[in-house]
Amino acid sequence: MNDWTEHVIWWHVYPLGFTGADTTGRDRTAAPRLRQLEGWLDHLIALGANGLALGPVFASSTHGYDTTDWFEVDPRLGTTDDLVHLIEAAHARGIRVMLDGVFNHVGREHPFVQAALADPAAPEAAFLRAGENGEFGTFEGHEGLVALDHGNPEVERLVGDVMTYWLRLGADAWRLDAAYSVPGSFWAAVLPRVRSEHPDVYVVGEVLHGDYVQAVTEGTLDSVTQYELWQGIWHSLQTANLFELDWALTRHDGFLEHFVPYTFVGNHDVTRLASAIDDERHQAHAVVLLATLGGTPAVYYGDEFGLRGIKEERFGGDDAIRPAFPADPLAADGPGSGARAAETFALHQELFGLRRRFPWLHRATSRTLSVANESLVIELTAAAAPGEAIVVALNISDAALEVAEAGKVLAGRSIDQGEARPGSGASNGGVTVGPHGWLVATRA
Repeated sequence: MNDWTEHVIWWHVYPLGFTGADTTGRDRTAAPRLRQLEGWLDHLIALGANGLALGPVFASSTHGYDTTDWFEVDPRLGTTDDLVHLIEAAHARGIRVMLDGVFNHVGREHPFVQAALADPAAPEAAFLRAGENGEFGTFEGHEGLVALDHGNPEVERLVGDVMTYWLRLGADAWRLDAAYSVPGSFWAAVLPRVRSEHPDVYVVGEVLHGDYVQAVTEGTLDSVTQYELWQGIWHSLQTANLFELDWALTRHDGFLEHFVPYTFVGNHDVTRLASAIDDERHQAHAVVLLATLGGTPAVYYGDEFGLRGIKEERFGGDDAIRPAFPADPLAADGPGSGARAAETFALHQELFGLRRRFPWLHRATSRTLSVANESLVIELTAAAAPGEAIVVALNISDAALEVAEAGKVLAGRSIDQGEARPGSGASNGGVTVGPHGWLVATRA
């Protein structure tokens, strides 16, 4: 894995939703919608990111995760030429591109499934996992998502071929959807061949819970999605229980001893941060953590504007968190319009700019200096930066928080006391964080 992964910050987009394509399967009108994303690449740069993490772009029946052909771009998004054009436009700006590989299962309209339905003895049936009573195995009980047989060496070969095919066309990284449902031995068989031709590829597996370290080591992955930290961040801020966050950070530090987790506070599968945390004064605290904690951070499109959206467990329940964006980022009535959107975007810019100044934060671990239900002060350090340390303080209470360990203020907000100015600090080396404020500072 190349050093580029130590400096990448991803902007995560769900292309079918972003471009306004129909995801019900009723309207499959072909259109070069991927081209719309090119207009947002400069926005990605302005945000402070340098990676474009794309959700599913391959041919599928509805939402993108029911693949019908891994070697073709979904006609609703365009053609292979349109995807290659987007990748080249990104590379021209120094932006890396990650593709979403759905290799645990296929859609029911996939040729493998159709052939097996027509003739259970067809050779294509061997690519599919057998279920009970002669039925196909499925992904988490979804009949429209037919599981692949990961014990079949031909499936290993096929997945490796798909990954290599798109890497040759310019992709830099792969997200492995539902990696937690695939045996680690499968990835361990596939990835060495992929890396033999593309040693700089970055591979992150979607893992919700369980043994993250085991998933990385057994599967020879570079990283996994850090859902434990996501849960600890939003839920502790919502419930005013920062002891929960403190425990999540203890777990996070343990993972950092083995690999660098893929960190996020929002994605295409969860309620948006601005809807998960009711108190708007505390939403910035989550962004502070994303920008300062060890990890490879990702921002889900729209979160940089403070968009709201609640995930619902029903058909179409993801629509609110996967909205369409205009082709022009500067559209007058676009998601970036309004004072709150501008303020939230500026916050992301400020904090990612700070992260760029301290690249060692990529592998930083934390040490708790103080914790209470409504306040947390941690110190961040890394072996790569001996003698350097950053203090992060979160205050979600109505009282001021004294942070004696803080030196020079690097960034901060306090509702009662106003903006903390860089370079400020009490004469004794400490800093006061006002009610519902936050602080990033050097160590006194």
